[in-house]
Amino acid sequence: MTVRALRGAIQIVGDDRDEYFAQIQELLREILSQNQVVQEDLISILFTATPDLKIDFPAVAARKMGLTEVPLMCAVEMEIAGALPRTVRVLAHANLERPRAEIKHVYLGGAVVLRPDLAK
Repeated sequence: MTVRALRGAIQIVGDDRDEYFAQIQELLREILSQNQVVQEDLISILFTATPDLKIDFPAVAARKMGLTEVPLMCAVEMEIAGALPRTVRVLAHANLERPRAEIKHVYLGGAVVLRPDLAK
């Protein structure tokens, strides 16, 4: 089996905890759906959040949507002047038998500006 990396990001809108979780879950669902990944394919997921997001750990949103058997880790993004605020990024590793060129990376909402070449 080949290990593939799946990327994505979303700019969080609002300060409501439930909405925060819903937006992260939307991003994860899109990444998994567009790449036809099931939980058993996942090796691990790394989340980063910009320092201005203090609502909760992004991994909590993943656990709430049922990703309970996947190792998850959260980190704070570097604080860089001019960086996109209120952003959660995802780097997921999965066992997938498909070429790297067929992997779909997902950038939603304001995060489209991070990788307009990959966003649809």
